[in-house]
Amino acid sequence: MLKMRARALALFSGIWLATLLVAINCEAERPIPEGNLLVLTVATKETDGFRRFLRSAQHFNYTIKVLGRGEKWRGGDYMSAPGGGQKVRLLKSALKEIKDEKKVILFIDSYDVVFASGPKELLKKFKQARHRVVFSAETLIWPDRHLGDKHPHVREGKRFLGSGGFIGYVPNLKELVADWAGKDNESDQLFYTKMYIDPEKRKSINITLDSKCRLFQNLHGAIDEVVLKFEDGRVRARNVMYDTLPVMIHGNGPTKLQINYLGNYIPTAWTFETGCTVCDTDLRPLSGLTESEYPVVLIGIFIQQPTPFVAVFFERLLNLKYPKDRLKLFIYNQEPHHKKHISSFLEDHGTEYQAVKVIGPEEEMDSTTSRNLGLDVCRQDSDCEYFFSVDAEVVLKNADTLKILIEQNRPVIAPMVGRTGKLWSNFWGALSADGYYARSEDYVDIVQRRRVGVWNVPYISNVYLVKGSVLKTELSANNLFQSDTLDSDMTFCHKVRTQGVFMFVTNRHEFGRALSTENYLTTHLHNDLWQIFENPVDWEERYIHPNYSRIMKDNLIENPCPDVYWFPIFSDVACDHIVEEMEHFGQWSKGGNSDTRIQGGYENVPTIDIHMNQVGYEKEWHKFLLEYIAPITEKMFPGYYTKCTSYLNFVVRYKPDEQPLLTPHHDASTFTINVALNSKGVDYQVNGPAVSLDTVARQPRRDSARCRHARLSVSLSSSVNAGALCGGSLLWSSSAGNAA
Repeated sequence: MLKMRARALALFSGIWLATLLVAINCEAERPIPEGNLLVLTVATKETDGFRRFLRSAQHFNYTIKVLGRGEKWRGGDYMSAPGGGQKVRLLKSALKEIKDEKKVILFIDSYDVVFASGPKELLKKFKQARHRVVFSAETLIWPDRHLGDKHPHVREGKRFLGSGGFIGYVPNLKELVADWAGKDNESDQLFYTKMYIDPEKRKSINITLDSKCRLFQNLHGAIDEVVLKFEDGRVRARNVMYDTLPVMIHGNGPTKLQINYLGNYIPTAWTFETGCTVCDTDLRPLSGLTESEYPVVLIGIFIQQPTPFVAVFFERLLNLKYPKDRLKLFIYNQEPHHKKHISSFLEDHGTEYQAVKVIGPEEEMDSTTSRNLGLDVCRQDSDCEYFFSVDAEVVLKNADTLKILIEQNRPVIAPMVGRTGKLWSNFWGALSADGYYARSEDYVDIVQRRRVGVWNVPYISNVYLVKGSVLKTELSANNLFQSDTLDSDMTFCHKVRTQGVFMFVTNRHEFGRALSTENYLTTHLHNDLWQIFENPVDWEERYIHPNYSRIMKDNLIENPCPDVYWFPIFSDVACDHIVEEMEHFGQWSKGGNSDTRIQGGYENVPTIDIHMNQVGYEKEWHKFLLEYIAPITEKMFPGYYTKCTSYLNFVVRYKPDEQPLLTPHHDASTFTINVALNSKGVDYQVNGPAVSLDTVARQPRRDSARCRHARLSVSLSSSVNAGALCGGSLLWSSSAGNAA
C-alpha cells in the first residue's frame, strides 16, 4: 500500500513538474504584444534629422513620446566632448510616470536614427536576447578607453556599450537610472558603461549587449560592415560581418553623412520598384496662387571669372517662369569684361524686377565676401523668403527650375546640373576623410538619372535655393563662406551640415548643365565663337541654325541649281558675330596679287580678305567643318570621305565697287566651301552658290547658276563656280585638301 502511495505521489509530482515546465515554456514563447511597446526619445528642437526619424517611425506605426520639447539643450556637443546627461534626467522623470510593469521601453536617439523594421520584429529579437535590458553595442570604446578591460568578453561580436539605443522593461530601466544624480552636460554613455561593467549591477538589472547588431546598428567604427539590401519594395541595412538585419540604424559620432546616405533609401524612401516615395511629401504648391502671392525670391548672380555665354545666361534668367515683380537681383561681377553684358541686360530689363543691387569689379570685393553679403541681404529683408544662388557658368535650360525647387519645400536644395559627356556634377555623394570629394555607391546612377529622386547629400555648389527662414535661424551666422583652409563652397556646406541642416539635390527633372570656364580668353570681340571645343553643346545652340538637325530627317536640303545643295547652317547670331569679329579686327588685305601671308607671296585670284589664322580661328573652323559640313558632304556624295584638312581659310569682303576683275576660276583644292555672311537685313542675288564644295571625283564644270542666297544658308556643289557676291557682304571661305 505504502509503495502504491509513493508511486502515486511520484507520478503526481512528475505531472505537476511537467505542467509547470510547459507553462513556463509557453510563457517564454508567447510574443510581447506590440501595444506594450513605447518609444521614448529626446528632441529639444525639430531638426531635419528628427523629422526623418518620425517619418520612419510612422511608417512602421511605432508609438513615439518625445521628451524635452521646448527645453534648451544643455547636454553638450557629442562631436567635441562627452555629454548627454540631460537625456538620462529626462528618461528618469518619464519612467516615474509609467506604472505598467509589463511595458517595454525603447529609448533611442532621434536626430541621427532611422527605423528599418517594425515593432513586431523588434520585440521578437528583444525577447530572443533573454535579458531584461539590451543595449546597442560598438566596436570602439568611448569616452573612457581605460575601461576597456573591464567589459565582459563576448563569444562573437562587439563588446563595448553604446548609449544611443537600448530597450528594456520598465522596472529594470527604473533601477538602471535610479542612481543618476549627474549634471545635464555629463556623459550618459559613461554612466551606463559603469553600470554595465559592474558585475552586481549588470546581474541585478539583467543587462546584455546586442553584440551582433540584430536590433541596433551603430555606424561609428562599422561603416564598412553595412550595405544596403533591396528586397520587395523595401530597403534594409545588412551587417555583412554578422549577416544580420538591424531594426534601427544609428549614425552615431562622425557618421552623420553615412546615415544621411542610408536614409535616402531606408526603409522605403527610394526603391527599385517604386522609385522615390518621399519626393511628393510636404510640398509647397504654387499652382493655386496668384502671381502677387508668389514668395519673394532674391536671386544671387555670381560672376567670379571670365565666363562664356554670359549674354545667354541673362537671356535664360529673363525666361524663368516666375513673376519678375516677385524677384530681386543681387549681381556680383568680378570681371570687367562682363560689365557690358550686365549693363545691356539691366538697361533692357532692370525695371521689370522688384529691386536690383550690383557689385562691380571697381568695388574690389572678393568672392567670399560677396556671397556672405548676398545671404545677408536676404536675412535683412523681411520679405525675402528664398535666396536663389546661381553662378554665371550654370546653364538653366528648364525655365521652371525656380518654381520646382520652391515646391519641393526643402531647407537647402540644388537642381542637378552636369557637364556634357562627363560625370562631373554640382553635388558630391560622399566625402573623404579629409572632407574632400569621394564617390558614393549611387553617384553615377544619380548623375546619369538611372535613379531619380531628391537626395540628401553632403555637398552642393553653383546653383541652389535656401529658405529665408533657415537663413534667419539655423544659418544666421554672417560668415558661412569664410574659412582659412577650405574653399568658400566647401566651407558653406560644412557649416550647413554642422548646424544639422540637410542639403538636397534633385534630379527629378532635366535642369541644364554647367559650362567649362577653362581656357576662356577675352582677347576677342565675340569670345564665345572660340568655345566649340570647350563647350560644344552651347556653341551649337548659339551658332548653328536650329533647323540643322532636321536637314536629313525632314529633307530640308534644297537643290536650286544643278549639282548644288542648299541647307541651313548658321544662326543669325553666328552671322552677326563673324561679321562683327572681322570688322573689329579690321586688317583686310589690299586685294592685289602680292600677298606676304601665303607661301610664295603671290595670290593668283586676289580678294579683300582676312585669313582665319590672323584671328586665331584656324582650329575652330576645322572643327566646324568636321562636325557640321563633313557629314552632309558624305551624304550628298556617297563613297567620298573627308578629314576636312584645310590649307587656307579666310573671310572675304565684297562690295559693288570692289574687285570688279574677279572672274570665275578653279581653286587648287579638292573642294572649296563658301559661307555667305550677309549683313543684317540684306538678301542679294548673286552668281554662284553661297557655299560650293568642289570635289575632284566629279568632272568640273564651268557653268554658273543664278542662285538666291539667304544669310543663314550653306550649299554644296560639285561644280566650280565664281564666288562673285554683290553688295557689302562677307564670305567665309575654306579651301580643303584631298579627300581621305
